[in-house]
Amino acid sequence: MKTMRMLTLAMALSTISMAGAATPHWTYEGKAGPEHWSELTRDFHVCHEGKSQSPINITHAIEGHLQPLDLEYRTAAESVINNGHTIQVTVNEEDDFVLDGEKFTLRQYHFHTPSENQIDGRTFPLEAHFVHSKEDGDLAVVAVMFELGKENPALAPLIAAMPKQENQQVKIDHEVDLRALFPQDLHYYRFSGSLTTPPCSEGIRWLVLKQPVTLSQAQLDAFKQALKTTNNRPLQHLNGRMIVQ
Repeated sequence: MKTMRMLTLAMALSTISMAGAATPHWTYEGKAGPEHWSELTRDFHVCHEGKSQSPINITHAIEGHLQPLDLEYRTAAESVINNGHTIQVTVNEEDDFVLDGEKFTLRQYHFHTPSENQIDGRTFPLEAHFVHSKEDGDLAVVAVMFELGKENPALAPLIAAMPKQENQQVKIDHEVDLRALFPQDLHYYRFSGSLTTPPCSEGIRWLVLKQPVTLSQAQLDAFKQALKTTNNRPLQHLNGRMIVQ
């Protein structure tokens, strides 16, 4: 079981997603798109057979009186890469938070446009996933929604360093105020889900912040230009899962 969790961690934290001759190429459209992921290799079977898949439409949340997250992020960004599936930022792994009495450390964060999860049927132009792990490989993803508005200063150094070519890793020379990528109100929705990319491994603790932050149209256009296509997996069935707030 521990081996499987560590494999899940390796998949989620890979800087070049699913690279290697033995791994089939997957995309967000066409014959290698989400509806065909499970057909590409048996290793992706959970993408079709899983019952706790992400993303979801967050609605009818149960009141669990969850306390807001206690995040104490510092400056966190070492390099950025366009791996062909997302814009991913590696960090110095000094930031963590406590969930269920256990410490989760930030490993990387990346972006999807438009958003993968919905809130009460609303799709946002951009969603960031902050991927954390415990030492045993268990994962927790903190998701932040972005809506159009004022320019987000924390995104500026990331966009400036964003590589023009796929699989080109670029060092980020300017400081990134990671806390500025989060809203002031850290209340959230919680549910059990999966990776939103192959192999779609389940057992991920998802925490989706209720309040969005802003980015400008020019910043959104920069992400779209770099990605060249949308990179959001379609919504998955809830299958009786509870969403707690």
